[in-house]
Amino acid sequence: MSAFATVRLPGKTATHPQVRLGRRLPLSLVVAGPGLPPSRFAAVTCPAAPAGASNQGFQVMSGPLAGRTVLVTRPTHQAAALAQAIHAAGGTPFAFPALAVEAVLQDELSVPLARLAEADIAIFISPNAAQFGMAAIRAGGALPDAIVVFAVGPGTARALQAQGVGDVIMPDGQDSEALLALPQLQEVAGKQVTIVRGVGGRALLAETLRQRGARVGFMECYRRLRPQADAAPLLARWQAGGIDAVTVASAETLHNLAALLGEAGRPLLAGTPLFAPHEKIAGAARRLGIAQVIATPGGDDGLVDGLVNWFRNHP
Repeated sequence: MSAFATVRLPGKTATHPQVRLGRRLPLSLVVAGPGLPPSRFAAVTCPAAPAGASNQGFQVMSGPLAGRTVLVTRPTHQAAALAQAIHAAGGTPFAFPALAVEAVLQDELSVPLARLAEADIAIFISPNAAQFGMAAIRAGGALPDAIVVFAVGPGTARALQAQGVGDVIMPDGQDSEALLALPQLQEVAGKQVTIVRGVGGRALLAETLRQRGARVGFMECYRRLRPQADAAPLLARWQAGGIDAVTVASAETLHNLAALLGEAGRPLLAGTPLFAPHEKIAGAARRLGIAQVIATPGGDDGLVDGLVNWFRNHP
């Protein structure tokens, strides 16, 4: 039996602001992580490749990332869009999910859902918060009609819109500091606020809103986990010079990746350009000893723009 497993995605047009493809190209994604045996690994392939083919089966493309293989470490359910954008720019995405996400049981959310029903403001911290939070909210009812909804960044706002939530307020930046600078969150004394997030997380947002007089509670609707994944195929590819860049979307993902790679992968990770969509994540990478760290604009488009600009200047 092949060591690879294919998960088919719906057909989509692969596009990127700096690249135009000559035809519509449906993509498929081969993934490793939760739900696959540890012996199976992940790569991104084109449907034209034979079943069980690795990412080398991806159709050869021209574009600013042509000839470059980019490691995609997003959770399995979030990797496709970035993989498609990399492919649209001519590159080959190689998916190795270094973060897994699972929903908190509905029974554990009865108290936060009751508080949410009385809340004036709901703040969704991430796309996962939008996805898992809205699933839990719908299972127990609906968002209150008069609630004001905030999102930390455009990715979270898009995820909420995909869940049918309109009139979402978001900052220009993509972190708690940018959200707290919004004028709508300056005068919140007496307001009840529910922060929808994963288990744990930064305290800044809640602490600042409490200092401004708000009553703040949490709805922690998902957990972040380190996947049980076999890194041996990735290490073999990397040691053969087959990984040109690494992308990470959180410091937790980065630390999980380092742990999954182990000592054998430490010099490979340290010596490969790493792209992160926030300076805080980039700082964590530098502290880990990675030599070339590039902080990009936020989101998948920002990561791909950063990759394109880097490799244009470092042929």
